[in-house]
Amino acid sequence: MWGDVMLKNEEQMDISAEDANVSELGRLIKTSIAGQSLSIRKLSKLTGISSSTLSRIINNKQAANMSHMKKISSKLGIPIEQLLLTVGIGDSKQVSHDSYLILTMIRDILKAFEIDIDTITGDIKKELHKFEKYAKTEEGKKLICNDFKSKVDSSNGEGLIIEQLNLLYQRFCREDIDKDEQAVIGSALLYFILSADVIPDYVFPIGYIDDAIAVNLVARRLTLS
Repeated sequence: MWGDVMLKNEEQMDISAEDANVSELGRLIKTSIAGQSLSIRKLSKLTGISSSTLSRIINNKQAANMSHMKKISSKLGIPIEQLLLTVGIGDSKQVSHDSYLILTMIRDILKAFEIDIDTITGDIKKELHKFEKYAKTEEGKKLICNDFKSKVDSSNGEGLIIEQLNLLYQRFCREDIDKDEQAVIGSALLYFILSADVIPDYVFPIGYIDDAIAVNLVARRLTLS
């Protein structure tokens, strides 16, 4: 019993002692935990995420990845879109910590396959530039609006890259979006829809690798704009 009291006190310290450093995501999680009379230890058991990891995420000492987000969303009943907004995914910046982790992972894997990522990235940039021009036309916009969802459905509609593409699509369809930003986003959506694979499946049999690079390139452009 005394041990439980000590652990509870430690949990309270974990989520309150460093309030000044708590991220927006951390505040949302804390509010939900308090509203449901939970503790970090209980949330840890529900999600399978260690208590120490949850504490670091709440106190902005560790970035939450998409797996963390999905588990927290499911067990706390917070819409995944709301969680993603707290880390900058879904607003005009459309960039996440995960996209950079993915690009780092892709670099390592491509290196193992002896594929030069700089060459691949250069080729993808050329395709995106071409599609950006097309996205400014009525024909290009119509293609995106008509074909994006069916393309997602045909790809089973799962995974981080598909989620990021969905967020880009939502932004693309907003009436108040800047036309230049819409064209940049449209380039990634058209790349995905038209399957302009720079990395053939027989060379690199893992889906959406070049789509991941394309999304990352677009996200970086939107962040810097």
